[in-house]
Amino acid sequence: SSDPFQVLLFSRTTAYRHASIPAGIAAITRLASSHRFTVHATEDPTVFSPSHLSTIRVVILLQCSGDFLDTEEQLDALKGFVHSGGGVVGIHCASFAMEGSEWYGRLIGAVFESHPAPTRERVWVVEGGHAIVKGSLGKGGIKRIRGEGGDEEGEEWEWEWLDEWYRFKAGNGRIVENKDLTVLLEGGDLGKGNPVAWCQEFEGGRSFYTSLGHFDEAYEDEGFMAQILGGILWTA
Repeated sequence: SSDPFQVLLFSRTTAYRHASIPAGIAAITRLASSHRFTVHATEDPTVFSPSHLSTIRVVILLQCSGDFLDTEEQLDALKGFVHSGGGVVGIHCASFAMEGSEWYGRLIGAVFESHPAPTRERVWVVEGGHAIVKGSLGKGGIKRIRGEGGDEEGEEWEWEWLDEWYRFKAGNGRIVENKDLTVLLEGGDLGKGNPVAWCQEFEGGRSFYTSLGHFDEAYEDEGFMAQILGGILWTA
């Protein structure tokens, strides 16, 4: 929708806290200034109430970790938000959160298990025509490696990226078998075929998750931020 809408940017942590959270808040707030949405950044879990969430179109879980919601009522409010068509964008360690909630794991699409030390690896765009990633092609370090403009079927895009490469529970450290997920990006140290970002239609709403985003530099990267923007607009 092109109507202005509100985004809740939530970054509360009760486990590991990423130093890049302020960079993420600043970058997403900058995105809002040039697009048709406003951002409310907070770490107060009481915003997860039916009345407050009824004013919100997209909830961004920016590096939330641990039990970032305090009560079952707050989790129920998030469920109600999704069931009424709300969008959720999860970034990096949002998959390392709310471990007692099987529903939350399905909303994000995977549950974090571990990661090796950060390394610079190749990432491939799997769904270049998808609204979330289309606007990122050619930005930052994302380069065409095959095919020419106009032939979307034959185009391939990749880029080199420094990050923590997550392993997820079940499925050899890769994402759980979920036929409803649309994988958007693959790669990292586990190579091609290893999903690192995906989206889904979920219980009436939509979710987008990227496992990338450990370092401050991610939030200064045009390609990465174009995908975050794409995720916000697609889930809205």
